[in-house]
Amino acid sequence: MKKLIGIGTLVLFALLGTLPEARAATPLRVRGTITALEGAVLAVKSRDGRDLQINLADNLAVSGTRAITMADIKPGDYVGSATMKRPDGTLVAIEVHLFPAALRGVVAEGHIPWDLEPGSMMTNATLEAVVQTAGGREITLQYKDGSQKILVPEGTPMATTVPGDRSLLVPGAYVFLVAQVAPDGKLSAARIQASKDGVKPPQ
Repeated sequence: MKKLIGIGTLVLFALLGTLPEARAATPLRVRGTITALEGAVLAVKSRDGRDLQINLADNLAVSGTRAITMADIKPGDYVGSATMKRPDGTLVAIEVHLFPAALRGVVAEGHIPWDLEPGSMMTNATLEAVVQTAGGREITLQYKDGSQKILVPEGTPMATTVPGDRSLLVPGAYVFLVAQVAPDGKLSAARIQASKDGVKPPQ
């Protein structure tokens, strides 16, 4: 598969920790729809209904999103997947994303709590194997301290990043970003992943 990733997009999936309080000195994941862009301030209606004002860095890196399928990933690729656990313990993917090769060793690997849905987890790891099952495909993700088998049902959102620029930041576009929260509560961002051709960032 051709790698369409630009250097400016390389840390868009570097997502760590859990959602902080508004004034915590830690990153805040923002998912939502752009309502306006005025100069260097991006207005976003977050998925939980908040109206956020985000100050954009002068060297802002923007990437778009491209849908992929299981045919686009192969053993050895660095992959992330948000999951939910079934009562029987099976991890089921609610999204899968393919990292650019340059993010291996940059995005922390492992299996950590996530906030895409209540109770969700995120696994960032190397794809070991893909097996066809009755419920879809089962992928095995291997990381330093262990591995996870994840069921990926048909229709699970799958995506990777593609090069982009500020022209993607238009009202109605869906974005995912990790904002920095200043002590006074102001938000700022240096990197944004935006929807492109109707494909939203799934994570």
